[in-house]
Order: sequence, then structure tokens, then C-alpha cells
Amino acid sequence: MELRPVKTKKQYNEYLQWVDEQFDKKVQPNSPEGEKLQVVLILIKDYEDKHFPVPMPDPVEVIKLKMLEKGMRSKDLVGKIGSKGHISAILSKRKSLTLQTARILHKELGIPAEVLLG
Repeated sequence: MELRPVKTKKQYNEYLQWVDEQFDKKVQPNSPEGEKLQVVLILIKDYEDKHFPVPMPDPVEVIKLKMLEKGMRSKDLVGKIGSKGHISAILSKRKSLTLQTARILHKELGIPAEVLLG
């Protein structure tokens, strides 16, 4: 296989097929075949980033999901972010996140800053 940037859907599918075959062969990462596999994976990722972009998630929905995962309720954020009414307004999207609120939620819930500020 000649390596070149992926420009067509056909080439993209050929590269995916080739990658599957390499995984089936259990190619070792430090071998010449393994290094070629790594290059192909980078080319595939580049194509996917251009043709299948992943939109940023809604910050409020991520906050709700993280709270659910951690077993937290709105009242658990009272005093850290503000009053119960203020937290409710944020979670219902009546109020926007401020930079200070985003920092606190980043620290408390482990949500990446780019998601909260995006």
C-alpha cells in the first residue's frame, strides 16, 4: 500500500479495511508494519476530522450528566456556585455560565473547560 493523504470515501474505506487486516494479524507497534499502521491511523483521523466533525456538547447537558454520574443534586452545588434559584436558572438555561461558575464546575465535576466555555 502506498501511503498518501486520504481524499476520497473509497480510499478512506480501503484504509479502514487495511487497518482491520493489520489488527487481525496482531502487528507489533514497534515493527515496520506497526509504524506504517500508526501512519495510516493518523491519515484516517485527519480525514475523519475534516469530513465527520464531532460537535461540542451542550454545556448544561454535560453538567446534568456529570451530576447524575456523581449522584449529585442541585443542592450539592448551593454555596459553591450560588443559591438554589441561581443553580436552577443555570440548569434550565435561563442564565448563562460565567467564567467563575465554569471554573467551579470544572473543578467540582471534572468537565473540560472547553466544553463549559464552548
